[in-house]
Amino acid sequence: MSHGGPARPLAARKSGPLTGVADVPGDKSVSHRALILGALAVGETKITGLLEGQDVIDTGRAMTAFGAEVVRHGEGAWSVHGVGTGGFAEPADVIDCGNSGTGVRLVMGAMATTPITATFTGDASLRARPMARITEPLSMFGARAVGRSGGRLPMTIVGAADPIPADYATPVPSAQIKSAILLAGLNAPGQTVVTEAETSRDHTERMLAGFGASVEVEEIGAGRRVILTGQPELRPQTIAVPRDPSSAAFPVCAALIVPGSNVSVPGIGLNPTRAGLFETLRDMGADLTYENAREEGGEPVADLRARFSPDMKGIDVPPARAASMIDEYPILSVVAAFAEGRTEMRGVKELRVKECDRIDAMATGLRDAGVTVEEGEDWFAVDGRGPEGVPGGAKVTARLDHRIAMSFLILGMAAKEAVTVDDAGPISTSFPIFEALMSRLGASFEDAA
Repeated sequence: MSHGGPARPLAARKSGPLTGVADVPGDKSVSHRALILGALAVGETKITGLLEGQDVIDTGRAMTAFGAEVVRHGEGAWSVHGVGTGGFAEPADVIDCGNSGTGVRLVMGAMATTPITATFTGDASLRARPMARITEPLSMFGARAVGRSGGRLPMTIVGAADPIPADYATPVPSAQIKSAILLAGLNAPGQTVVTEAETSRDHTERMLAGFGASVEVEEIGAGRRVILTGQPELRPQTIAVPRDPSSAAFPVCAALIVPGSNVSVPGIGLNPTRAGLFETLRDMGADLTYENAREEGGEPVADLRARFSPDMKGIDVPPARAASMIDEYPILSVVAAFAEGRTEMRGVKELRVKECDRIDAMATGLRDAGVTVEEGEDWFAVDGRGPEGVPGGAKVTARLDHRIAMSFLILGMAAKEAVTVDDAGPISTSFPIFEALMSRLGASFEDAA
């Protein structure tokens, strides 16, 4: 079963050239943060380009449950009337965050230093994901968490009545951990400090500064120390959400592996903490160019153009790049299957605790499609088939994971035989227009029930 409905099997068949313009939705990471920080500001925050996927909608509902007024005015246009730092009210019911690990973890952080109690749950996939990595640092502020064994949802958070600031070194590069701590630090006196050995995506730091918080960022080798001064009065903002690089990855990668393709993907956010996939593809020899580079809302943006690239080579992806492309390894492994030679991806153990174990999911599905894959706890490697092509013909279990489902549908567009995913329903959580957009470019889908 998918989140919100019965399973919907879908097949993708070998397509002709993909051509045209792919207008992908707004950035999911920025959309979550815009809603949450808008709810913590005093006054009205106006948002355009908000991703209207289920994950973000669930975060908006959570903000309403905590007392903010969240209003949709039209496609992608929303406003949030905030309650101020420390102003969250106690919700009357359980907060259901659906499939969103980002949503639940950031919202837990945002309420953890307010003296209220809230219970969180989610779908089957989210209830299987670990939350201790968030609740342990939140306990440093004085918050308490009670959940299922293994630190899993459903979970009740009792916010700190007298919060104290925290100084925490993240054990893994994770923007979710960092962001939860910084959001908790907003209502704690003094300075909250987060140190990360490897830099993770920095949307929270950028947006906090835009809302008027005092945020200092110090570079430390390959990582950063972020220092937040607590108890600011956040000022409402007008936010234009850039288009999502993680969503752009799918039409870009499809164009690279489907013969004759030439696709433009405009207005993509190229924050350096998010653009690792595109660097990696160019390292492999992809015909991928940036056009009309500019800055919008404090974020670097460009139009991407991707053309069929039959001469791509397998590479060793630098482990230091993992944090900047952690959500893109599933679709990268599909591209690697069509490259010549071996692509090794290391330093990626975080993939094992995403919506599903993404290393195992991709390795299993690729093998079923005729591709050789090796894996370890913190790595996997794909032996590309190059000019020989990928046989396909697989029926893949997506495991309630939107990125697994989309990745194998992209595989089916270039493989010799159709590839079927058991449930395309979860795609709506992050990329609700995926099928329509890819079909307009020339992809061939069919229901496989």
